[in-house]
Amino acid sequence: MDTFYLILVIVLFGLAISDLIVGVSNDAVNFLNSAIGAKAAPFKIIMLVAALGVLVGATFSSGLMEVARKGIFHPGQFYFSEIMIIFLAVMITDVILLDAFNTFGLPTSTTVSIVFELLGGAVAISLLKIYASTETIADIGNYINSSNALMIIFGILLSVVVAFTVGAIVQYLARLMFTFNYKKNLKYFGALWGGIAITAITYFMLIKGAKGASFMSDDIKTMINDYQWVIVAISFVFWTLLFQILSVTVKKLDVLKIIVLVGTFALAMAFAGNDLVNFIGVPLAGYESFLAFRESGAQPDGLLMSALSGKISTDTYLLLIAGLIMVVTLYKSKKARSVVTTSLDLSRQDEGTERFNSTLFSRVLVRQARAAARGINYAIPKGVRSKIEDRFNFEKVKESNIEQQKKDEVSFDMIRASVNLVVASILIAFGTSLKLPLSTTYVTFMVVMGTSLADGAWGRESAVYRVTGVLSVIGGWFFTALSAFTVAFILAMIIYYGKMPAVFVLVLLAGFVVFRTHMLHKKREAKKSERDKSIATEVKINGKSIIDKCAVTVTEILKEVPMAFFSVIKGLANEDLKKLRSKTRETSALNKKAKFLKDNIHLTIDQLEEDSVESGHYYVQVLDFLREITRSVHFIAKAATTHVDNNHKGLLPEQIEELNQLNTRIADMFKEILDSISEHRYTEIDSIISAQLELLELIEKTNKKQIKRIKNKEAGTKNSLMYLGILSEIKNVLSYTINLIKSQRDFIIEQDIDNIEE
Repeated sequence: MDTFYLILVIVLFGLAISDLIVGVSNDAVNFLNSAIGAKAAPFKIIMLVAALGVLVGATFSSGLMEVARKGIFHPGQFYFSEIMIIFLAVMITDVILLDAFNTFGLPTSTTVSIVFELLGGAVAISLLKIYASTETIADIGNYINSSNALMIIFGILLSVVVAFTVGAIVQYLARLMFTFNYKKNLKYFGALWGGIAITAITYFMLIKGAKGASFMSDDIKTMINDYQWVIVAISFVFWTLLFQILSVTVKKLDVLKIIVLVGTFALAMAFAGNDLVNFIGVPLAGYESFLAFRESGAQPDGLLMSALSGKISTDTYLLLIAGLIMVVTLYKSKKARSVVTTSLDLSRQDEGTERFNSTLFSRVLVRQARAAARGINYAIPKGVRSKIEDRFNFEKVKESNIEQQKKDEVSFDMIRASVNLVVASILIAFGTSLKLPLSTTYVTFMVVMGTSLADGAWGRESAVYRVTGVLSVIGGWFFTALSAFTVAFILAMIIYYGKMPAVFVLVLLAGFVVFRTHMLHKKREAKKSERDKSIATEVKINGKSIIDKCAVTVTEILKEVPMAFFSVIKGLANEDLKKLRSKTRETSALNKKAKFLKDNIHLTIDQLEEDSVESGHYYVQVLDFLREITRSVHFIAKAATTHVDNNHKGLLPEQIEELNQLNTRIADMFKEILDSISEHRYTEIDSIISAQLELLELIEKTNKKQIKRIKNKEAGTKNSLMYLGILSEIKNVLSYTINLIKSQRDFIIEQDIDNIEE
C-alpha cells in the first residue's frame, strides 16, 4: 500500500515540474512586459535580472504554502486517500488548463486556477462523503473552509479594481510631473523619483516579504519589524542622495533604467514569493500527507489528515530547486513570449494593427467614457485644464519619440515602465505580507492597463479595440475559474471511482494535451514568422525593392488560386466534404494573409524613401486587388462546402464538365501570369488579356447553359444558386487579376522612365 501512494507522490512531483513550466510561461508576462516593452536593457540582461529575482523570491514563499494545505478546505475532515485524490485532480487540471491558455497567448491567473481547482476537487469528495453518510448538503461547510475561500476570492477580485485604479492615478501624477519630454525634467525630479521608487520596493520586498522567508530566523524578522520605519527613512535619503550625486557626476546615467531593472527584479521576486505556492504547494502538501501516513501505520481510509492543519515550514532547498526550474523555463519557453506579446499589444503607446476587434459593449463603454470626460473637463477651470493638457501633449515630442520607437521597437517609454513595475511590485508584496495569494497576473495586467489609459495610449483610433482586448482577458479569467472548478470536480470523481488506472489514463491525457498544444503553438508561430517576413523589414524602401517585394507576395498568393479551384471542383464532383472543409480552411488562411498585408500597409509606407511615393501608391493597389482575389476564392470554397455539408443535390455531369473546362483554361492563364510577374516580363500581357476575355466569354456561355437548365427544371434552386455564385466569383477573380498585372506593368514602365530621366 505504501508503494502505491509513493507512486502517487512521485506523479504529483512530476506534475509539479510540468506545472512550473506551463505556469512560468503564463506568468512571465507579469515581470517581463515593462522592461521588454520599454527596451530598458538588452534582452539577456533583462532575463538575468528576472532570473535572480525569481531565485531570491522562491525562498520567500514558505509561509504561503499553507494555502494549499488548509486555505480552501478543512484537512482534518478528509482521510489520506481522499486528500491524495483531491491533490491529483488539482495538479492534472492545472497543467492542462494553464497550457491551453499559454498556447493562445492569453495571460490567466495561476492563483485563481489553483484556488478553484482545490475548491472543485474538495467539493467533489465532500459530496461523495456526504452521500455515503447521514449528512445533508447543508453540512458541506464542515469540509470546505468557505469563509477563508471567499476571503481569498474577494481579495483577488478586489485587487483587479485596486490595481487598475492605483496604476492609473500614479501614472497620471508621474506624467504630470515629467511630461512626455521626460528627459528634460529628469534632471530636476529624477533623483527624487528614484529615491521614492527604490525605497518603496525596499520596504515591501524586505520588510513585508521577510515574514515568509524560509532562511531568516525569527530574531532577524523581529528586528526588521521593529526598525522598519528607520530602514525606510535611511533608504529614502540614501537612494535620493546617491541618484542625485550620480546624475551630476555620471553624464550618461539613466535613473529610469535603474528603476526599471530593479523593479523587474522586485516583481520577479514578488511573483516567485506569491505564486510558487500555485505550482508546488499541492505536491508538497501531498508529500507531507504521505509522510504522516507512513509514520502513523494506519490505513489510507482510516487516517484523518489533521496533521496538515498545523504550521509546516518548507525546506529552502526545495524552494530553490523550484526556482531553478522556473529560471530555465524563462529562457526556453516560447509560449511565454506569446503571452508577453498580448499584454504589450494592449498597452503600447502607438497605433497599429489591433489584435482584437471592436464589440458593441466596448463601443458603448468608450462612448460613455468620452462623454464623462467632456463633463469633467467642463468642471475644470480653463486655465488649469490648458496647463494639464500641455503637460500631456504628446505632439510636442511625438516625432522624436516615434523615430526612437521605430529604432528600438519600444511599446512605451521608461516613465510608464517604471510606474508599472513599482506599483505592481508594491501591491503584490503587500498582499503577500498579508498571506493573501493575490493573482500576480491580475495585478500586473490591470496596473499596465491603468497606466496605459492614464497615459493616453487608448486614443480614439485604438480605444474600442483595447477595451475589447481587456474585457476578453478579464472574461478569460472568469472562464479560468469556472473551468478550474468544473474540471477538477470531474477529475476527482473519475479518480475516486477509477483508482490507479484512472490516474494513469489522466496523466497520459495531460501529456497528450500538452504535446498537442505545443505542436499547435509551434505551427502558429511558424505561420506568424512567415507572415511577418512579408512585411517590409528594411530601414528604407525604394521603388526597386517594392517591385521585388510585390512580385514575391503576388506570386505566393496567385499560385494558390488555380490549385484551390481545382480542389473545390474535385470535392464538389465527388461530394468530398472532408476535402472541401480542408480547402475552405486553407483559403480562409490565404484571405487572412492578404487582409493582414493590407491592414499593415502603413508599416511599408512609413519606411518608403521620399522619392518613392508612386511606389507606395502601386503597393496599395496591388494589395487591394490581392485582397479581393482571395476573398472571392474563399467564397467559392465556402459556397461549395456549405452546399455539400447541407446534403443538397450534387453537380450534374455537364456542370462538372463545364467547370473542368474552366479550370484547365484558368490554370493555363495563371501559369502565364506567374511567369510574367516572376520574370518582370510584360511584353506578353496582351495575350493574357486575350485569354481573360475568352474565359469571360466561356463563363457567359456557361451561365446561359445553367439558365436553360433552370428553365427546363433540370437543376434545383440550391444547385443553381451555388453554381451561378461560383461563376460570378470566377469572373471577379479574373478581373482583379488582370487589374493587378496591368498595375504592375504600368509601375515598372514608370520606374524605367524615372531611371532614364535621372
